[in-house]
Amino acid sequence: MKSTCACTILALTATLAPSTPGQITESNVLATLPEVSVTASRTARESFSEPATVYRREGQSLTTADALRTTPDALRGLPSVMVQKTAYGQGSPFLRGFTGYRTLALIDGIRLNNSTFRDGPNQYWNTIDPLSVSTYDVMMGPGSVMYGSDAIGGTLNALTMAPPAYDGAPTWERRAYYRGATAERSTVGRLQIAGAPTADLGVAGGISAKSFGDLHGGDAVGRQSHTGYDELDYDARLDYAPAPGTRLSLVHQSVDQDDAWRTHRTIYGVDWKGLAHGDDKVHSFDQHRDLTYLRLNAEDLDGLADGLSATVSRQAQNEDLHRVRKDDTRDEQSVDTDTYGTTLQLEKESALGEWVYGADYYRDFVNSGASRFRADGSLSKVEIQGPVADDATYDLAGLFLADTIRLGDGALDLIPGARYTYARADADRVKDPVSGKATSVTEDWQALTASLRALVPLTTDRHHVLFSSVAQGFRAPNLSDLTRLDTARSNEIETPSPGLDPEHYVTFETGLKSRGQHLDSRLSYYYTWIDDMIVRTPTGQTIDELAEVTKQNSGAGYVQGVEWMEMAKLSASWSTWLSATWMDGEVDAYPTSADQRERDTISRLMPPTAQVGVRWQTPNGRYWAETAADMAEKADKLSADDKRDTQRIPPGGTPGYAVALVRVGTTVLDPLTLALAVENIFDEDYRIHGSGVNEPGRNLILTADCTF
Repeated sequence: MKSTCACTILALTATLAPSTPGQITESNVLATLPEVSVTASRTARESFSEPATVYRREGQSLTTADALRTTPDALRGLPSVMVQKTAYGQGSPFLRGFTGYRTLALIDGIRLNNSTFRDGPNQYWNTIDPLSVSTYDVMMGPGSVMYGSDAIGGTLNALTMAPPAYDGAPTWERRAYYRGATAERSTVGRLQIAGAPTADLGVAGGISAKSFGDLHGGDAVGRQSHTGYDELDYDARLDYAPAPGTRLSLVHQSVDQDDAWRTHRTIYGVDWKGLAHGDDKVHSFDQHRDLTYLRLNAEDLDGLADGLSATVSRQAQNEDLHRVRKDDTRDEQSVDTDTYGTTLQLEKESALGEWVYGADYYRDFVNSGASRFRADGSLSKVEIQGPVADDATYDLAGLFLADTIRLGDGALDLIPGARYTYARADADRVKDPVSGKATSVTEDWQALTASLRALVPLTTDRHHVLFSSVAQGFRAPNLSDLTRLDTARSNEIETPSPGLDPEHYVTFETGLKSRGQHLDSRLSYYYTWIDDMIVRTPTGQTIDELAEVTKQNSGAGYVQGVEWMEMAKLSASWSTWLSATWMDGEVDAYPTSADQRERDTISRLMPPTAQVGVRWQTPNGRYWAETAADMAEKADKLSADDKRDTQRIPPGGTPGYAVALVRVGTTVLDPLTLALAVENIFDEDYRIHGSGVNEPGRNLILTADCTF
């Protein structure tokens, strides 16, 4: 049987963020941890040899036994991760205090982020179909040296399904998957096939269909209206090996999500703990994403590189907002972004170390529109721009270099790295919020970032290591920062803010990784210095009955945190775990319309959390059961922005909670695995801090996974 979440333990997921509980599981593998390579640092490396906090989670195991619903949920249970949900179809993980465009998502190494991504929580990670993902790799903290702008809180790399290896004869793998859950009245299914008909040819493809009904939110809240949505996804891959050590891959994937409401902005918002709600009659999004790429991988080369990877890609992301106001006027907004990218990565072993170097370039073409219709359906107004500038481009280019140096016969690993980044925004149609006329914005920025990571093995088998690192982070202002004209938080509208400077960060991290026959321990501490962070600022003006906010570079601040986990194998059948996270952070901000900075708590600060769990399974793994309790303190350290966000954060903060689950599973026959879970056993009402929807109440989930 494939393990419930073996990847969680293998990748050392130490703490549980406030989320659906039970994500830290499978501690029975403590004594036999195999090597785990990660790709978030651009090179395959065993996790204990990575002087950073890294994780690997196996996608199919998560979807089968953990009943994974979305890609953001794949990060539940990771240390210093809080999976906020503005809506049930819109998840946005906070990684070490940052989310939105301060975290970077990759698909097979290709940037999901584009220049229209928003400040704060957004929905874009939900456009990665978890049923098409084989592995999630995560590196926490700044990744700007390897991946450039946006990689501040952490970097996720979703590695999609690949064809199986050819074993001397044509090889085929088929998968049929089903997930049903009572709390959201959902039905999810996938059909998948992959094969290697010849030694030089591989194919893979699948289709996923999902239907989510309105979500039951607990004993008091009950059914939450207009929280369901539908989704249809498909993916295909063709691999061809023209010569030994060389592979060409052509990949396409498509995700289509329909009618995902932001219910808190509507008259259907929940009445819970003093929350307010909006007065829109409809506020829903359609999301569509297409990614196509061609990649050449080559090994065993001579000359300047031992291996190379060259990629060209096109990614189209389309976002449509449908809004019906209280007076029945209708707004239609759209943002269409086509991103063309190319990456060249080279690797070389030499007497001076193991080098990884290369270049990447992405260009966004952005079209954005907005129209308003009267209650009778007639056209009232066509805006100069939509949520962001219309007829705009954004360029992001970089050169990167890193070297792994092993000193003293393996007694010390040093990994220095550096990157040069260039970014440029050209926006031809931007609405001036004062004159109401069209204007343009053209700006560019550049930066040099560096990092130094060190690892000290305490034993020759590297089962006990100390690590430390210092890494710079960099984020250039994007089109959303410079030109956004759209609703922001509760009862706010954000207007264009040209002339911004880049954000700069420096993170220090130190930690211990230790694994033995019966005990696995992880402890880490990080501190991030913030400089010139871009924050929303009230202007004191009102536009269309909404309070106007703009953006400024705020100044200095910090985020720090401790991540801790202990896992114990009690016997051949019994194991247990305990985990905890603590975080703190402040940043200079402009809490009022006065042009005066004040030190404030960072927005949506993750509260202290903990989880305890116990697992039993038969020695052959055919039957298993586990129970876990997930706890979070009240999130009452609120920024000025949090206090104004009354549709998502109750007065005084988001209440703490303690929720429990139980799961059981079995392999009925060799190809068929069944799992049954009862989440939130006591039907508690709770939500993740900053969310616009409550988490599921008592939820019975059945998954069936058949591979043949």
